[in-house]
Amino acid sequence: MKSNTKYWVSFGAVLIVAFSILGFFGREVYRQAPPIPERVVAESGETLMTREEILQGQLVWQSIGGQQVGSIWGHGAYQAPDWSADWLHRELTLTADQLAKRKFSAPFEALDDIQKATVKAELKKLVRTNTYDAATGTVHVSAARVHAIRELLTYYSLLFSDDPKLKSLRESYAIQDQILPDAGRRELMGKFFFWTAWAASTERPGQSITYTNNWPHEPLIDNTPSTANLMWSIASIVLLILFIGLLVWYYSFREREEDLAEAEIPRQDPLDSFKLTPSMKAVAKYVGVVILLFGVQVLLGAVTAHYTVEGQDFYGFPLSHYFPYSLTRTWHLQTALFWIATSFLAAGLFIAPIIHAGTDPKYQRLGVNVLFGALLLVVGGSLFGEYLAIHQKLDLEWSFWFGIQGYEYTDLGRVWQIALSIGLVLWLVLMLRAILPALKKHTADSKQLLVLFTGSAAAIGLFYFAGLFYSAKSHLSVMEYWRWWVVHLWVEGFFEVFATVALAFIFSKLGLVKPSTATRSSLFSASIFLLSGIPGTFHHLYFSGTPISITAIGACFSALEVVPLTLMGMEAWETSRMATRTSWMAKYAWPIRFFTTVAFWNFLGAGVFGFLINPPIALYYLQGLNTTAVHAHGATFGVYGMLSLGLVLFIARRLQPEGEWNEAPLKVAYWGMNAGLALMIALSLLPVGVLQAHASIEHGLWYARSAEFLQTPLLETLRWLRFVGDTVFLAGVAALAWFMLGLVLGFSFKKEPKLADAIGAEGLS
Repeated sequence: MKSNTKYWVSFGAVLIVAFSILGFFGREVYRQAPPIPERVVAESGETLMTREEILQGQLVWQSIGGQQVGSIWGHGAYQAPDWSADWLHRELTLTADQLAKRKFSAPFEALDDIQKATVKAELKKLVRTNTYDAATGTVHVSAARVHAIRELLTYYSLLFSDDPKLKSLRESYAIQDQILPDAGRRELMGKFFFWTAWAASTERPGQSITYTNNWPHEPLIDNTPSTANLMWSIASIVLLILFIGLLVWYYSFREREEDLAEAEIPRQDPLDSFKLTPSMKAVAKYVGVVILLFGVQVLLGAVTAHYTVEGQDFYGFPLSHYFPYSLTRTWHLQTALFWIATSFLAAGLFIAPIIHAGTDPKYQRLGVNVLFGALLLVVGGSLFGEYLAIHQKLDLEWSFWFGIQGYEYTDLGRVWQIALSIGLVLWLVLMLRAILPALKKHTADSKQLLVLFTGSAAAIGLFYFAGLFYSAKSHLSVMEYWRWWVVHLWVEGFFEVFATVALAFIFSKLGLVKPSTATRSSLFSASIFLLSGIPGTFHHLYFSGTPISITAIGACFSALEVVPLTLMGMEAWETSRMATRTSWMAKYAWPIRFFTTVAFWNFLGAGVFGFLINPPIALYYLQGLNTTAVHAHGATFGVYGMLSLGLVLFIARRLQPEGEWNEAPLKVAYWGMNAGLALMIALSLLPVGVLQAHASIEHGLWYARSAEFLQTPLLETLRWLRFVGDTVFLAGVAALAWFMLGLVLGFSFKKEPKLADAIGAEGLS
């Protein structure tokens, strides 16, 4: 019997090293964030804006949906412009005209090449020179820029009103009329846009790069990739090749005697010996909510996608008056997070009594039901709060707390975020009540697996709290740092670890693998995943006002994230073989099929499409384009969605283990969702992203996200083609919902009674 000590030591070392890197360089994010000036002052001495006005403008931006209405520094929605790049290009164009008229008495575009070069040189010096005085907290701007700033404050105020002259542009941006009724708020938001563009075009003191590492690409002032950007991109590719080679070498030459000594296969399903407990029956409600939220989420996705072609209408109906793009996209992302998280919570609660020797801890069913009610409150309250905020029905100060925070995946108001955090702690308590007593009774091998399962459950319950470490007026760079703790570490990191350990535990309980082998495999997978994934969080922060050290760490470690995805493919292949090792495993064929499909999308959606945008040189041009949406859809649904549905099907299978499923709807669901996702990417998202990438490289990000480019006939056709993939995908979702309804009503079983009869009224109450 091999000892797992070295695996535990390695796992502990990985956590210490990885979080030390994340914490140390996180300090640099705070220390080197772009300054928010106390005052922005014209040459005449006039104060154009103050720090408080900029921060209030940030609040206004959050209240309309924030990152759901275009993007800032590349983070957000893809239909409207990136406001930092848009403001910057418009300001440069206006300022260049002012300089050209002063020097040559003609607009900039009317000049010859030599004259243009002269004006560009002066423009570059004017804009990239850092005029921030740290002693007084003042930024000084030239008279030419003052003229541009005033023009743009007027322009953005009209754009976000119901001004008829800009209605066509609002439709192109999928922004509803009168999104901000208050003129004062519109001006404040414009001042926030100015500051984000100022940080993107002003060089750090003593350096030749801007606060956002020369992002976005803007030829007018030579905003181009820095030397460090190119060097760390090359380093990331070299490291990727090196570590994939080392992984192949390890798998080729490692000792496999222990792994090949398979566990003795039971003649009957070991889980059949566990009687359904009241708390396990109560988990059936969670399954229903998962399917309901999943259905709502994909319908919202279809509506949101349609807005990209009609702007404000849904096949002629003015839907944006009631449910604008910013709201449907917010709900689309939030419901995705809710149903995926709920499926993981349900899986844990369902497994807990099995760990607890097949019985419920005292009051466990009550706890499961209380948690269910709390989750419904958070879901309903947060979605309604987002509706009120985006429709500007809340005071500005309360919008962040009860309405919307304005940041992708953490949109829900702070009160609801706190409530969800408390709910996760309650879930963790329910899990620990079942696990801790079991630790005293299990053998050494199974105890190690339980310890790992406990740790992964604790991470799910606690790491969401990172989203509480920023406030409504936190610096944008600081907010992005903590937001990605939630999105990358909590969702992409510890959910993955929990799923790996939960599946290992399930297969060990089924008798298909030995507990020691399951522990060793889980520790190894979690170690290499977290070693790359924890510091790899920084690849989201290359251009978020962070120093070049963040780029170095993010580039090197995020490249390694592809390595464990390769390993997961190998593990999935071994998992799929388990389904053929004994006849009774046939009833788990569909959950296992969903689990193994995760490996494909892990490799393609998270691995290939993820690495497409991960190197700094690639992301420099691709950040904020539909190439990000390709990765997001392939990884979020392809990996976490499929994994969640596999867990839900496993629970459904155990709620009525004797019944034989009518699998025809499941086949339609499985192939419809996979084919629909593939078509969605291949026919629309990827081609649009590739064309945008060419435009971004050729002209700049402002052009790749402009109405001028996105409303060309070719781009409109490609966005319409998404309808094909969406339709196939929706057919798959409908088939899954029909099948799950059939489990309740009975028609999804060939001969057995309906699920509601099997689990009893008590479980559904």
